[in-house]
Amino acid sequence: MDDRASVAIVGSGWWATANHLPALVKRADVQVEAICDIDEAKARAAADFFNVNSTYTDLAAMLRERQLDAAVVATNHAAHYDAARQCLEAGLHVFIEKPMTLLATEARHLLRLAEDGGKQIVMGYNHTYRPCTVRARELIGSGALGAIQYLDAQFSRPVSSLLAGVDNVTIGNLHRPGDVYGDPARSGGGHGQLQLTHMAGILFYTTETRVRRVGARMAHHGLAVDLVVACSVEFENGALGTVGGTGHVSGGGQSTRLTIFCEKGWLDIDDTAGTLHVEREDGAKEFVDSGSDADEAEKRYFYGPIHNFADVITGVAENHCSGYIGWRAVELLDAAYRSAKRGGSAVTLDELYEDEQS
Repeated sequence: MDDRASVAIVGSGWWATANHLPALVKRADVQVEAICDIDEAKARAAADFFNVNSTYTDLAAMLRERQLDAAVVATNHAAHYDAARQCLEAGLHVFIEKPMTLLATEARHLLRLAEDGGKQIVMGYNHTYRPCTVRARELIGSGALGAIQYLDAQFSRPVSSLLAGVDNVTIGNLHRPGDVYGDPARSGGGHGQLQLTHMAGILFYTTETRVRRVGARMAHHGLAVDLVVACSVEFENGALGTVGGTGHVSGGGQSTRLTIFCEKGWLDIDDTAGTLHVEREDGAKEFVDSGSDADEAEKRYFYGPIHNFADVITGVAENHCSGYIGWRAVELLDAAYRSAKRGGSAVTLDELYEDEQS
């Protein structure tokens, strides 16, 4: 009897073939049972490359015909909700690439389905696996620094070509992103949905807070999607903050940073450097370096989420970054895009759920 966890891949594009499949097919406790993609040729190419026997173009058919324990949802952003919903309704644990969904109502519905079915949603936020970020979460959660009063979150990377629909990635050796990130219909937006969502994941993983009100402006600079995002945020405990960034870092490099000021001290996560700097009101300081071991860093950071998912479904680990963190991130971005559409006027949390309540 095969006691391996049976997993299906939903969406066989760039990230599934560069990250999820390479990690899962090497595990002795997981069997990749099938690959589903609306593009039959892509699904078959991925199956041949990773030695997976079955492919489907119809998700409902796959869920009917295969005996599965879990599914990895790695479709384009706009398709996350429907794919994850079908998998949860079929009784599967689900891994969802970021962003979880495009709308807060969709994210909340997925969480309710998971709760009702006793299943786990694991999010693909790899930046939350750095030791510096894990330590920051511990400090904030312990109350040692007191209540959060202000935070500044920035995620800026040189991805303007991708947001323009130009495929220039170097990661992966099978399928590529193509022009998907420059298409608002498939991606739901630009820098916000592709990159700033990473910072939202770090922010809500670290603070476990929630937005109350968001005002945002976005600039496209000639693209079909947003290139620059700037948000002014009020959080549920009354803390204030700024969240933003750009997909155009001229000259290369990147700047990804979360600084949190609390009643009894402050901390600074430099995600680019992999460090945490802490200062307490009594003068005590702490510094965490995520380390320079390249192999270990790659295993923990690059493949961290998908390995955690495998560990969760096989019962050997807790969920590191759950759907609740994904939901909070969606609330921030959903509010930000709504606010930007109406010229920057603030959107409250309640407004995100008005249609659901009417």
